[in-house]
Amino acid sequence: MAVPRKRIGILVEFNYEDLELWYPLLRLREEGMETVTIGPQKDMTYKSKNGYPCKADLDIESTSPADLDALIIPGGWAPDYWRRDKRFVDLVRCMFEAEKPVAAICHGPWLLVSANVLRGRQCTCFHSLKDDVINAGAQYQDTSVVVDGNLITSRVPADLPDFCKALLTQLHFS
Repeated sequence: MAVPRKRIGILVEFNYEDLELWYPLLRLREEGMETVTIGPQKDMTYKSKNGYPCKADLDIESTSPADLDALIIPGGWAPDYWRRDKRFVDLVRCMFEAEKPVAAICHGPWLLVSANVLRGRQCTCFHSLKDDVINAGAQYQDTSVVVDGNLITSRVPADLPDFCKALLTQLHFS
């Protein structure tokens, strides 16, 4: 599927889930997309849950939603850090206000809960977050991928093929 060149931000922080960052990053590059990793500090190297390094291309302070066509929120334990940082919460909220695609997998929806963007939405997530997303007003679905407008969510690394297909479809039509 030929997709127009877009700029996709992918959040990075210590203890991210390896596959949930790297699989979409590389898959989107295969499609000719520009991917940029966004962390608390530019040029800082963050290690995943398994110790795999990823260097932040941008810092959250200099990242503007206007410069991104979509945002990916990988899982792992990193979303617990992002949800406590107003800068990351604000970025997510602004992406929703601009109706740009936001894709979150596994524990990524924790950041969506803190950004207060789930009320009335359908989504999925890692099973231990089910109560959190429901209490945030979402309708939980236990399926590999849920697309609700600009929101794309998945549960676990095994869902990544469906997650990336849904994101590419959104990017093709946005």
